[in-house]
Amino acid sequence: MRRGSWKIRIFIGLAIVAFAFIKRWSSKEENPYTGRVQTINMSTEQEIAIGLNSAPEIAQQYGGLYPDEKLQSYVDQIGHKLVQNSIARETPYKYDFHLLADDQTINAFALPGGPVFITYALFKQLNEAQLAGVLGHEIGHVIGRHSAERIAEGEFWQTLSTGASVGGDMGGLVGGIGQNTLLKNGRGDELESDDLGVLFMIKSGYRPEEMIKVMEILKAAAGPNRTPEFQSTHPDPENRIEKIQESIEKYRNQ
Repeated sequence: MRRGSWKIRIFIGLAIVAFAFIKRWSSKEENPYTGRVQTINMSTEQEIAIGLNSAPEIAQQYGGLYPDEKLQSYVDQIGHKLVQNSIARETPYKYDFHLLADDQTINAFALPGGPVFITYALFKQLNEAQLAGVLGHEIGHVIGRHSAERIAEGEFWQTLSTGASVGGDMGGLVGGIGQNTLLKNGRGDELESDDLGVLFMIKSGYRPEEMIKVMEILKAAAGPNRTPEFQSTHPDPENRIEKIQESIEKYRNQ
């Protein structure tokens, strides 16, 4: 490669990297519901649209909705009780709660903007308070704008990786660092959602200690050799119990 071409590549690569950092810095904003400063590059309207558009396809991946309207209504009732008794009611998000037909995969998750899902495999092991804990946790993800934050972080590392590739041979390394950072941040999201879930339970009249029992259920479901999907995307339940206990003490004394 000619010396001039090499210099141009370095210049372009540095320009792309600089753009990534400038965009990231300009996308900083404070979450009005949690007070945490986040990197977000989409509006709440865009979050809602992503969730609404993705919900049907996601549901089909878990066998669709559970074919019992009474149970569906029950999940919806508990979810909206949590919303109405918490700061969630002040948000613009469109909360909707879905019981999925999958009776093998232990999982619960939320999409941007409000859709919340729980599989029947997990649902059937929970009492009402424990179900409230799981749904409250997922509402916490929505309020925390965790999906939007992960999308913004992913775009940052993708742009950074492109710049590193153009400027040299560091694209793969940068991309790997980005993946590790996303995993670490995601664990922080889970702990924040646990904290919010405890608060929502207390505000709605549920015993927050039931959240600890949820962690024990997840741990037991994993067994010695199997990792349920819920745990694969969340910190180990044992590691979350101590933080949940701290949240219980914090909110009970308010």
